[in-house]
Amino acid sequence: MSAKSSREALPPGTQLDCYRLIKLIGSGGFSLIYLAEDEDSHDEVAIKEYFPKRFGHRLRRGRVTVNDAEKHKSFERGRRLFYQEADILARLDHPNIVRVRNCFLANNSAYLVMDYEPGKNLGRYIKKRNGNLSTNFLMTVFPPLLDALDAIHATNNLHLDIKPSNIHLRPGGNPLLLDFGAVYHLDNVGEKKAQVITPGFSPVEQYYTSAKVGPCSDVYAIGASMRACIEGKPPPSAVERHAKDELKPAANLFSKRYPRHLLEAVDWAMRVDANERPQTALEFRKALLGQLPVPTLGGNGGKNRNEKAISRG
Repeated sequence: MSAKSSREALPPGTQLDCYRLIKLIGSGGFSLIYLAEDEDSHDEVAIKEYFPKRFGHRLRRGRVTVNDAEKHKSFERGRRLFYQEADILARLDHPNIVRVRNCFLANNSAYLVMDYEPGKNLGRYIKKRNGNLSTNFLMTVFPPLLDALDAIHATNNLHLDIKPSNIHLRPGGNPLLLDFGAVYHLDNVGEKKAQVITPGFSPVEQYYTSAKVGPCSDVYAIGASMRACIEGKPPPSAVERHAKDELKPAANLFSKRYPRHLLEAVDWAMRVDANERPQTALEFRKALLGQLPVPTLGGNGGKNRNEKAISRG
């Protein structure tokens, strides 16, 4: 968490609606996250505040505003998308997807109130352990996340920002998928938004607004997150791999420590060509569990399967 985030955060004790802020616990490019108390129920909650750091700042009384009047439209659009995240999460009911309690406007900004879940961040856990996480750990965390992803895709939405830092580990390793700020609706033919890019975890099709994205785009990000758990670092960017793929297959490097079918499934999910990957989260899940053989490269017939699952980005 940056020093700037701490300076821009609302101070402990601030009252927002029926919530009292306790402390700042996280931040991203477009948000600040606080631990707070619901003064009606006395439950601890997490509150996410819309705060675009690149073009926003806070006035003395807590009001959020833009640095430059030219950025006003971008600010308003970002706030609309923030509310869209709340709307989608409110309609998703899954034990491995963060649950929204409330959403409200204040301080010229928007606030998303979620259940507070104790635990640790997967991104930080990977750094602390330098990767090398066990097979048991991988199989505890990722099959439930793929179930959650299947529930998201069933609503015709894509997450498009899956990475270790957006995966929360509750006690016992029970995972929770966070941050739906980049969520994309496949039927949306109106205003397009810039897609969030995280080098190493975003597939190549996500780099271009004219390219096709689909469920297999989220599958790539899950595969890349698993590879980071094994290697302790993000994989090379998909753009680098598209130009010249020098990433050695996990099945060739780590077969002494992990089951071959698991490694082959990760390699399948991370294929650069979207048509060569598992086309659904459940396909990938079955491969991880050894219930589905991994097709040979160039031989899965992906171009003829599930074309409807991919839409213009």
